[in-house]
Amino acid sequence: MSASKHIVVLPGDGIGPEITNQSLRVLDAVSKKFGHDFQYSFGLIGADAIDKTGDPLPQQTIDLCKNADAILFGAVGDPKYDQDHHAHIRPEQGLMRIRRELGLFANIRHIVSHPSVSHLSPVRPDLLEGVNIVIFRELTGGLYMGERHVSEDGKTATDTSTYTEQEINRIATYAFQLAQKRKRRVTLIDRANVLETSRLWRRSVHSMSSSYPEVELEFMYVDTAASQLITNPSRFDVILTENLFGDILSHEAAVLSGSPALIPSASIGNNTAFFEPIHGSYSAAKGKDIANPLGSILSAAGMLEYLELYAESAAIKHAVKWTLENGFVTKDIDPINFYFTSTIGEMISDRILQASSDPLIWENILMRKSTII
Repeated sequence: MSASKHIVVLPGDGIGPEITNQSLRVLDAVSKKFGHDFQYSFGLIGADAIDKTGDPLPQQTIDLCKNADAILFGAVGDPKYDQDHHAHIRPEQGLMRIRRELGLFANIRHIVSHPSVSHLSPVRPDLLEGVNIVIFRELTGGLYMGERHVSEDGKTATDTSTYTEQEINRIATYAFQLAQKRKRRVTLIDRANVLETSRLWRRSVHSMSSSYPEVELEFMYVDTAASQLITNPSRFDVILTENLFGDILSHEAAVLSGSPALIPSASIGNNTAFFEPIHGSYSAAKGKDIANPLGSILSAAGMLEYLELYAESAAIKHAVKWTLENGFVTKDIDPINFYFTSTIGEMISDRILQASSDPLIWENILMRKSTII
């Protein structure tokens, strides 16, 4: 059955527009293959928005996103702002604000080891076998969203971390519900031996765990978790944690996949959802057609799952797996025999449209052409 969906696209800064363009190319292939109608609206965010409007998140972008079925995002960040420590307006403020405006409280990152690129991970291959982790990071509370204060003399700074039981319970519900469909184990990561907010997390999550008796709940301090992610990553199934810890640990866990550029993410709210790769704007690669688009393309696959287009999402994932297994990768994965950003997007789109097992046409591949006739 065909579907009509309104998707807001926020390309952002650096390599954001390039990788997002490849995701749109792939979505167009899905639309053609399955007979859907994806309607795109484009908005400004980050440094691009500051340069054009003076605001990292214009009201027009907010209004667009509030009326979308889903949002596809590229990246924010620009060296001219990153290197100016006195700048009061920064690209990242747009990302923080849109999370608040849209009520995006749950960031979900799926970490999977890819055997074809496991040699790029600093972790031993035998430790990577069977790694399949989902990290739930709370987005609306904690240090990132707390009050900030700098003394008049500039010599004292304060950041506050605040959580409520309601904020904790709503993301914990998502974690437990997913765990029921997986290995039935949730690991809550905190610093309850030091922090009051962590003790509230433990009390709240332990209390609600009684509603999910078939799910095993374990508690782990964040320093232990950081070690276990590298020395014994396959022990984890669903990880649940607060904002700061989730940000750090999910970036650490990204090395298990072979490249952070392969990791998609979703930020879920009550009314909409926001999909993005976890990497940054990588401004040094801007305009060179060398950035890895797979994190963005897999984020688009996650968006289709959110829209309940499961076969369509699976088609993208299968095509991505095919490119990795056949060595069709960008410069970050293979600096010698690499393919361009646009070529990878073209290959995946063709694979979705053809979905065949035709033999590879190596002459075309070497010429950076489409691989399927």
